[in-house]
Amino acid sequence: MLLKTFGWSFAITAAGLAAAGVLWGWKGLALVAILSVLEISLSFDNAVINAGILRKMNAFWQKMFLTLGILIAVFGMRLVFPVVIVAITAKLGPIDAIDVAINDHDRYEQLVTGAHPAIAAFGGMFLLMIFLDFIFEDRDIKWLGWLERPFARLGRVESLSVIVSLVVLIIAATTVATAVPVHGGSGTVDKASTVLLAGVGGLVTYLVVGGISAFFEDRLEDEEEDEESAAGKTSGASAAVGLAGKAAFFMFLYLEVIDASFSFDGVIGAFAITNDIFVMALGLGIGAMYIRSLTVFLVRKGTLDDYVYLEHGAHYAIGALALILLATIKYEINDVITGVVGVVLIGLAFWSSVRRNRKEAEAGPGSGDRQEVASGV
Repeated sequence: MLLKTFGWSFAITAAGLAAAGVLWGWKGLALVAILSVLEISLSFDNAVINAGILRKMNAFWQKMFLTLGILIAVFGMRLVFPVVIVAITAKLGPIDAIDVAINDHDRYEQLVTGAHPAIAAFGGMFLLMIFLDFIFEDRDIKWLGWLERPFARLGRVESLSVIVSLVVLIIAATTVATAVPVHGGSGTVDKASTVLLAGVGGLVTYLVVGGISAFFEDRLEDEEEDEESAAGKTSGASAAVGLAGKAAFFMFLYLEVIDASFSFDGVIGAFAITNDIFVMALGLGIGAMYIRSLTVFLVRKGTLDDYVYLEHGAHYAIGALALILLATIKYEINDVITGVVGVVLIGLAFWSSVRRNRKEAEAGPGSGDRQEVASGV
């Protein structure tokens, strides 16, 4: 199971490190290895979130996530996306932007880092919406019941997550975005309008992609329920098949946007290690491959069903990452802090899940429903 799921990741790691050693020597090999570890540590919560969505999809779309999805993640977000950012912010043509990325590493780093406020605002708002929609939903299983119960009651207010997100965006635009330090120089610059525009773009993207995928998912579930009723089948028989067609396609797009939002901090943080676009893409790409394999592993092992608070911990980590991204518009926050926050929250959620499972085992069969709230922390 382990080799089958992570086999490609192991093979790509070996090939990538060998290529780094041949092309850039021992220094390049070390940089690629460090970047891979950085990407894995920053995106572990991404794997948990992805697994929660991927388990709803059928086998075909799960394979698409590992094949086409990894191409988008590695070449699209880690190689092409930074060059596109350079082309847009510096108003360069595609050829000139590629030339800067390959031949002028210092300017390339300056241009990408200069676009960080817009990137952080877009990604921060998208991730914040994911967290708010989760925390405002009334769920049967609650981890931090003392916190989640009142938020679930507040969630009855229509569009509250959008309202809260816009308030957070306005606060960010009028505080951290008004005096952004100039990269590589002295003084500050006002990025309020840039942050507002990018933040609204992240919010709209979430509403469009998430809304369309939810629409098709709900419609598919309604059709399946009608078919089951007409055929006299037991409910849930088709749920194991997974989403397909338009529902799965838009869910796939939703997954890719989530991955993109998580990759923003990794791409920017990688400049603290190297400004060589190919070293960066190779290292981050290897890390992204492990996150994809881990996602599939969690789905196939049914880990989220066995450890029910993992999704809660991952969503809290997403909320923390969203706020950290917005704060980095003005303040420099070490990537180690971002990674540690995510690992600690997921670790606590895992520990709480283990305790819950032990209590259920001690209480005997049929005790899960009675302990679903009491077993939370």
